Amino acid sequence: MRAFFFSLLSYFLSPLGVVFMGVLDASMVFFLPLGIDFVVIIMAARKPDWFWVYALLATLGSIIGAAGTFWIGRKAGEKGLARFVGARRLKRVTSRVNRGAFVVAAMGLIPPPFPFTPFVLASGALGMNPWSFLGALAVVRTLRFGVESALAAEYGRGILAWMKTPTFQMIVGAFIGIAVIGTIVSAVMLVRSRKM
Repeated sequence: MRAFFFSLLSYFLSPLGVVFMGVLDASMVFFLPLGIDFVVIIMAARKPDWFWVYALLATLGSIIGAAGTFWIGRKAGEKGLARFVGARRLKRVTSRVNRGAFVVAAMGLIPPPFPFTPFVLASGALGMNPWSFLGALAVVRTLRFGVESALAAEYGRGILAWMKTPTFQMIVGAFIGIAVIGTIVSAVMLVRSRKM
């Protein structure tokens, strides 16, 4: 398991990997709580002088992934939104989306397990201006990833030392299990929603 984890992790620990993880993190199917945050922190801890680059790359990937989710919401429309978002949550999501692009984008600061994807879908489905939404989200995500990477650049030695402990490896193993289960559940729900 350890060898598998480190081989998988090594792919994401590159500049292109940061962008790809950002895209996956903002998509409707992939599920890995704090995945993009984790990658940004490790990259900034390894190369502190480049912390700002990793924040921008993570933001770029996040915006690309959110744009895809937004587009799916736009195609689904208001009526199709109920296929992706449960009825109980839909009313709350809709009321927040109606407050405007910056309010929804500001929720992008909140780390998981806050479910941000329903808000992105609803923003597209309810006809929010894509440039306003994605622009506001870019500002918010740059702030979030910038703070994370700056802190990692400052305290990186401690982070890298902690990564070598058995506790860290157990935590990561648990996150991999959650990611696999969450991704399977998300994919099944997406397929079922398309059949409805």
